[in-house]
Amino acid sequence: MRARLAVAVTLLLTLSGCSGDGGRVKAQRVPGITAAPCPNAVDKGNGCIYLGTLTDLSGPFSAISVEATRAQDAFWTRVNRQGGIGGYEIDVSRYLRNTRYDEATHERLYKETKDKVFAYAQMIGSPHTNRVLPSMLEEQIITTPLSWTSQWNFVPNVLEAGGSYCVEAMNAVDHALDASSRDHKPHKIKSVMSIGYPGEFGADSAGGVRIASQRRGLEHIPVIMDQGTGAKPVSQILKRKPGLVVIAATPGDTTAIVKTAVQQGYKGRFVGHNPTWIHKMVEVPGFQGRFWLAGPWRPYATDSPGHAAMRAALGDVTPSDAYVSGWTYSYGLKAALEKAAKTGSLTRAGLLKAAEGLDQVDYEGILPEEAGNMSRPFRKTVFSVPDERQYTGIRVVEDFYEGPTAHAYELTGPCAER
Repeated sequence: MRARLAVAVTLLLTLSGCSGDGGRVKAQRVPGITAAPCPNAVDKGNGCIYLGTLTDLSGPFSAISVEATRAQDAFWTRVNRQGGIGGYEIDVSRYLRNTRYDEATHERLYKETKDKVFAYAQMIGSPHTNRVLPSMLEEQIITTPLSWTSQWNFVPNVLEAGGSYCVEAMNAVDHALDASSRDHKPHKIKSVMSIGYPGEFGADSAGGVRIASQRRGLEHIPVIMDQGTGAKPVSQILKRKPGLVVIAATPGDTTAIVKTAVQQGYKGRFVGHNPTWIHKMVEVPGFQGRFWLAGPWRPYATDSPGHAAMRAALGDVTPSDAYVSGWTYSYGLKAALEKAAKTGSLTRAGLLKAAEGLDQVDYEGILPEEAGNMSRPFRKTVFSVPDERQYTGIRVVEDFYEGPTAHAYELTGPCAER
């Protein structure tokens, strides 16, 4: 009887995924998971889950991604101090790599790290992530992005958060036509110009502009620019005179476009997506009263439990909204890891299955409750204007706005395909 009982207990532990080692979820022969503690473990009795990070630490988006990565590290440090997940702590430092926002470098570093990590805590750039996506799908590896293309709504391996570029662009057109605030009043617009790079960033934004323009009876003028070409699109702005310009570019290129166009007499308004903005742009001539920021969430100093936890975890830093992005994107992966651990499925297949079924991600008030249901695209956008009196140079004027276009449009595929 004792022998049979021992066999039964062993079988039960195997099926449930529990090792019996302090309640730790069993994860044998899984890349990126060790019984040994993390290098800087809070509790040496915990095992370690290694997450990779492929980000831009010295390239065109580094002003954003360096701070987002620091917030990501603070997020997982907080998780570890709260006891970890399933008997494991999380390490996001050992396999942090600098892609310099170069696609070939991103692919090379992915190949170097993919067999050493359980998943990726961050991949910057939608073209870069797409370059390795076939391998990620084959090997059932998931990541959180540092990009907002609507494609991620249709890819199980990428855990998006907030509204996409497409949704932001739809809401930008509707907001410019209909919304009023303390700074701006509705104004007549006959045409909208979208300016962006080739690839998913620019194309997803342009797709959203096109959808909203068609619905509202406006002319859409798409302009494609190469990264790093600065004010080159200004000639098109001055020639076509659109009432609104929606920009999907780096902060550097966005600054050159807005400043030069205003200096040369353009009278319309600009909307930039979240990656277009950094704090120092508030001092640039041309932005005050002419520029809206369309973002997926509210700024650094917002009063919410999640924002407060982020600021406490970061400690003494210069306020930046980029921190909010790195912090907020981490909630979905945390929820997937917790779900996989709870079901005893700490394998890549188990984590992917957990990620696919997420419908209650708790963003601690950073995003509305409805954003926690990842089975459907989130359709709301936060609009802000430059304000040098604010901690991060930006002030919210429209909180989680959903225009009629985004509300009614059935998103059946990535908007870049438009």
